[in-house]
This record gives sequence, C-alpha cells and structure tokens, in this order.
Amino acid sequence: MQPVTSAAATNSGWLLLGFALAGCALPAARPLPNEAQACADPRPQVCTMEYDPVCGQHRAAAAQTYSNACSACADPDVVAYLPGSCGD
Repeated sequence: MQPVTSAAATNSGWLLLGFALAGCALPAARPLPNEAQACADPRPQVCTMEYDPVCGQHRAAAAQTYSNACSACADPDVVAYLPGSCGD
C-alpha cells in the first residue's frame, strides 16, 4: 500500500467539505399570497414617516413588520409586502 500524498489528502478533504456543505442550503422561499404587492426596482432611497404598517416578505421566507410599504421595499431583502402587521 502506498502512502497518501498531501495533495491527495487535501483534495479528498475539500471533497468531504463540499458534501458536508451541500446539506446546508438556504430554506426554500415560500410562495407569496396573491394579494402581495411586489417591490419594484429601483428601490426607494428616502421614505416618509407615515405609519401604515405592512408585513414585508424576505427572500429567505422570513417576515418583518415595517412602518409602511416604502420602508419595506427600501430593504433589499424584501421581495413583496402585505397590508397590516405580520402579527395580524
């Protein structure tokens, strides 16, 4: 039996790391309801202080309440929003 060279050991280590990380994919985004309003590009840079809460839907399926639609769409991770806070 021949000894394993350092290059072969390194390559097999990277291969094992790749297989280990393959199971760590981001969760799939859940489908948005039909009444969701999509955020359009370009994203807003300045928003009013109006309070009309919306539930912003993030790319990674998370949701967060924003003070208004403009503030929700100013966040680059938000893809759409629904009227009302997320807790309703």
